[in-house]
Amino acid sequence: MAEHQLDKVEENLDLNLGRLSKSETPRKEYYLQFDSEFRKEANLMAEHYEVFYCLEKSIRRLVLELMEEKFGQNWWDEQVKEEIRKGVLKNIKREEDTGFTIRSDENIDYTTFGELSQIVINNWSAFEGLFKRGQRAFQRIMSNLNQLRGPIAHCSPLAEDEIVRLELTVKDWFRLME
Repeated sequence: MAEHQLDKVEENLDLNLGRLSKSETPRKEYYLQFDSEFRKEANLMAEHYEVFYCLEKSIRRLVLELMEEKFGQNWWDEQVKEEIRKGVLKNIKREEDTGFTIRSDENIDYTTFGELSQIVINNWSAFEGLFKRGQRAFQRIMSNLNQLRGPIAHCSPLAEDEIVRLELTVKDWFRLME
């Protein structure tokens, strides 16, 4: 009962009394210095970020695998437009110049979401067996995902309607492959 009462006190006063559930991990000591409104917002947005992270990573892996399967190991140099390849090299160079840890050895991880979509459309023969609903359906879903990605990736809360739209668009993505 005491734990339950402490949970209520923490919730009502937006406090963290330092009690940890078994599934919780401790926050950095500076976390409580952030405005409680931002912490609440971040907590709500974390679920959407996690969904989009998994979705985007799986789309990138899917593109990589299908392009290699269809065009071989040199697919990047042979099948991706020069404009996209140059942009990727620029992004890689910019990252190298920071001195931070390089995020990936795969060029595809340096493409924008829009460029990723272009790679698929420009090489549709590698994907038409998977996306049986066609290019237009693929483009519409990718466009919606790209629109939804903005607020998620740039720390803005999603409006209620956009949360519903994200859920529906993710369902559309998986339906695209049925």
